[in-house]
Amino acid sequence: MGILNTALRSLIWWKDGTIGTQFFTWRHGVKVGEDAQGNKFYRNEADTRRWVVYNGEIEASRISPDWHGWLHHTFANHPGHEPLAHKPWEKEHVENLTGTPAAYAPAGSIRRAQPVERRDYEAWQPE
Repeated sequence: MGILNTALRSLIWWKDGTIGTQFFTWRHGVKVGEDAQGNKFYRNEADTRRWVVYNGEIEASRISPDWHGWLHHTFANHPGHEPLAHKPWEKEHVENLTGTPAAYAPAGSIRRAQPVERRDYEAWQPE
């Protein structure tokens, strides 16, 4: 089973990263920090490249806006070094829930347990 897992890791990028990413991180990565979900953030010595090694499923929406800004060179300092000032109206970061049972469903959606009856729409009936 160990050989099969190693072979799959060389091909599968959507779960735990590839062996190439792990090797590149081992050779060139300087660990900068870790977020609340366990994702680890790295940069190279010159700070020209920044990347993340996800803890579990590789899904970009799992990264908070603070770390996203650092990854894209919007902020020079990472959130662990200098926390980003937040406005009182900002909500907590939530990953993309599309395709999950917790996805947003508006009032008239058929995905709701009790869809709201619409009175503003009359279905067309042929004569």
